[in-house]
Amino acid sequence: MSLDVYGVGNALVDMQVSVSDETLETLKFAKGIMTLVDEETQQQVLGKISGMSVNRCAGGSAANTIVGVADFGGRAAYVGKVGQDEVGQFFLDDMRKLGVRIEVQPSEGQSGTCVVLITDDAQRTMLTSLGVSATLSPDDIVEAELREAKYVYVEGYLFAGEPTRTAALKAIEVAKRNGVKVAFTVSDPFLIQYHRDEFIKLIEGPVDLLFCNLEEARALTGKHDAVDCAHEIHRHAENVALTLGGDGSILMHEGETIPIEGVPVKAIDTTGAGDMYAAGILYGITNGMSWKQAGHLASHAAGRIVSQLGARLKNRFTEADIQALME
Repeated sequence: MSLDVYGVGNALVDMQVSVSDETLETLKFAKGIMTLVDEETQQQVLGKISGMSVNRCAGGSAANTIVGVADFGGRAAYVGKVGQDEVGQFFLDDMRKLGVRIEVQPSEGQSGTCVVLITDDAQRTMLTSLGVSATLSPDDIVEAELREAKYVYVEGYLFAGEPTRTAALKAIEVAKRNGVKVAFTVSDPFLIQYHRDEFIKLIEGPVDLLFCNLEEARALTGKHDAVDCAHEIHRHAENVALTLGGDGSILMHEGETIPIEGVPVKAIDTTGAGDMYAAGILYGITNGMSWKQAGHLASHAAGRIVSQLGARLKNRFTEADIQALME
């Protein structure tokens, strides 16, 4: 089976729970950002939310995008490391149930988790314990599988440490050697503080499609205006998808600036909005859509995600929905 997208990233089980600002304050984590925590701290947090209604699903940034591609009807595979525990088996079962091919062997140790604390203002505070997800290595990248894909999608979070950074670089190298296009997401502004030079080299080199938000684009380019940022990145990357939150996004393709409208919705939870946006773009451009059509799909998909709880589409797009967005 040929693939539309082969994803490379962390393998985490997301645990989403709605909490009050008071509960968040007692936990003493910065609101609205992602914090890496150790396993002991994560267990303490899980104890605090015990008894609350928790929504659990396979997650991680790139994993969310790959699930989105499969949700639209695309053909997708994923590589991410899980442990030989119940959480790891849940991740594998959940991905496969959605039609995502994933063949990496579990290893000893605890699987990664991400507790997503969602407050009434739709802000999400993420506490991530990477577990064995942080052991993804170059040996886990299977060339025979990756070369079947039209695109490989690599998340920037992998560059936060080794051996995941080397695994990401191997996936990119294998892709270029086999004529597979490379899509890369910056993932988080904090990564640019430490990896800006390396990210710039990737953008100037093997990356064919860069995903970033405005804050990340400003950090990469040193410019302020969104269009200026997009044009600067497009000088080096063949294609750019720059998201602007509720204001939509800007696509750059073949020198053309393609503005994409935002979709007005009541925001409940912003978890996974950027991931689902990337899924819409990647599904669209690998399944016969124009860049503008793919942008419309991505924008509407992100709108649906923020209007619900969790990073999975509860109201999926039908073939008729997708067709309507292409007209």
